[in-house]
Amino acid sequence: MADAVQNLFQVTVKEFGTVDILVNNAGICPFVEWFDLTEEIWDQVHHTNLKGTFLCSQAASRIMRDHGHGGRIISVSSISALVGGSFQTAYTPTKAGVRSLMQSLAIVLGPYGITCNSILPGAILTDINRDHYQDDQIVARDTQRIPVGRLGNPTDIAGVAAFLASEDAAYVNGADILVDGGLFVNLQ
Repeated sequence: MADAVQNLFQVTVKEFGTVDILVNNAGICPFVEWFDLTEEIWDQVHHTNLKGTFLCSQAASRIMRDHGHGGRIISVSSISALVGGSFQTAYTPTKAGVRSLMQSLAIVLGPYGITCNSILPGAILTDINRDHYQDDQIVARDTQRIPVGRLGNPTDIAGVAAFLASEDAAYVNGADILVDGGLFVNLQ
């Protein structure tokens, strides 16, 4: 994986000259019961969600540091970094790890003008959970718990990512932005 990431960034620098913004968005979330969770599934989820974020963040930040222009690292964590999930026992620790990594990197990379922040999506309808939301009862249950009354969509996340990548967010560093329609504050 490390070789593929290095190649990705070498090609990017060759094509575009530098890296200004990195959005770590790769993630998988197999819904598996705890007693059925295998080491292979655990490793696959951690490899994709956390190790991928580490490798890409390190490669991008080296380019940003060496080019002396600062930059933005934005990682998509999850509301699951804050709360557990009975079918997400492999997933939730990775998203907590992504969140914690961004907080640590905010300290390490801030002096280079590189800001590092996390977006914590709630119930967003994407390919990662499309099968889960095929059940109308699950959709009704989840939307009832969300104060804005709907599941989120990828554009809800994209707007926050665009803000964090912009100069308007130059002083936002080490932050977690929860994008969940109010779900977290309604978990009672």
